[in-house]
Amino acid sequence: MLDDPKMLMIAMLAALCIGLSKAGFSGISMVSVVILADVYGAKASVGLALPLLIAADLMAYPAFLKHGSWKPVWKLLPATLFGLVLGWWLLGEIDDKVARQLIGGCVLFMVLIQTMRKMQPVYFEKLAESHGFGLGAGVLGGFSTMLANAAGPVIQLYLLTRRIPKMEMIGIGARFFLLINIIKVPMNARLALITEDSLWENAKLLPGVFAGIAIGRWLIGRVPQAAFEWMIVGFSFLAAIRLIWG
Repeated sequence: MLDDPKMLMIAMLAALCIGLSKAGFSGISMVSVVILADVYGAKASVGLALPLLIAADLMAYPAFLKHGSWKPVWKLLPATLFGLVLGWWLLGEIDDKVARQLIGGCVLFMVLIQTMRKMQPVYFEKLAESHGFGLGAGVLGGFSTMLANAAGPVIQLYLLTRRIPKMEMIGIGARFFLLINIIKVPMNARLALITEDSLWENAKLLPGVFAGIAIGRWLIGRVPQAAFEWMIVGFSFLAAIRLIWG
């Protein structure tokens, strides 16, 4: 638990980023991953972030009930569960230093996906038609969300390549991450990553999540999305490099 007010404010920034990500600025979730790993330690940050993500999911889900459906979620679920179990096993076997490097690697890979999707849209159109793309997206999504709570870009890519409209895609994503994050709770608890102390820490950070959602809803129509996303990609790249080699 944090006693230093300065460190608590930095952690509150991560909570704010979680709220912003659920309000439409999805790329900024990678920033929260890096900040929490720096403040609390790599492995501890995985369990600490999860209740904050679920709180944000519970606020976002009702807003998108009219958009999307559960059908694509059930289609992705078996492969995602396999990736979750693989990531859960690995997280229990590694120390904090290796976890830090793996989290950095996950963030770096997600940055690469975001960048390639924007710079090579034709390539990703072809990738979507390749055999086993959905299976690979599910496994990678499950693995990365277990290790780093950072599956957003790969799941978004999968939904984009299915040519799903924007609002439908957000609605499906809200369903998917709410379900997967709830499934992860007992897995994190089994690794002692969710504890009584971590839940008290969550209680201190929850206002940051709520503020992030409120600010995000106000900003979404006022900030150019493309410019904002490129800024987040750049920041996340530098932060991932710091996690891996810092």
